[in-house]
Amino acid sequence: MHQTFRKTRWKLVALALLCGTLGSCTNLYYYGPSAALGGTRYLEGYTPGDPRYSNQQVDTESWWRGDGAAGEPAITISLSQQKAYFYKGGRLVGVSSISSGDEQHPTPRGRYSIQQKDQWHQSSQYGDYVDAAGIAIQKNIDRSVDPMPRGAKFDGANMFYFMRITRGIGMHAGYLPGYAASHGCIRMPQHMAEAFYRNVHTGTPVDVR
Repeated sequence: MHQTFRKTRWKLVALALLCGTLGSCTNLYYYGPSAALGGTRYLEGYTPGDPRYSNQQVDTESWWRGDGAAGEPAITISLSQQKAYFYKGGRLVGVSSISSGDEQHPTPRGRYSIQQKDQWHQSSQYGDYVDAAGIAIQKNIDRSVDPMPRGAKFDGANMFYFMRITRGIGMHAGYLPGYAASHGCIRMPQHMAEAFYRNVHTGTPVDVR
């Protein structure tokens, strides 16, 4: 408990220093009550042009040569390497950079298979609270811990090209800061999520290790 308190204290100190550097926090997005505790700060989905994604890392390691390749697909997720490997007929045809679950929301290891594909999937837990005009009141909230303001409605985070592997965990297009930072899902650059999505089917094996 003391270790958690120390981590929380330093997060709050860092936020205070950031505000001091900027001169004001009035232009910062409000991320909900649990954000300072590390609960809802991390971006689950991806919306091109959203200023929250201005620090997106340039991806220079992903590649794809799987379209038209023969053989049954299979995916291996390496949490230590933060990479997803796509095979067809046992031959490697693509590698994607990923961002998997953080320490508080680890991506579960194990052998799974694709249970569902949903190209325009939105999270039922993470997202924004918006007003009647669709303007965000609170961004990056977690519905399980962040109370909804009166008159607001929930707008689920985009998790496009979603490939579910177990419960609420899946691969999808998302924000990659260069380290494990999701709430358990496996985020990929959008072009790689699209490539994986169009080359898997329900039942495709996924080994998370």
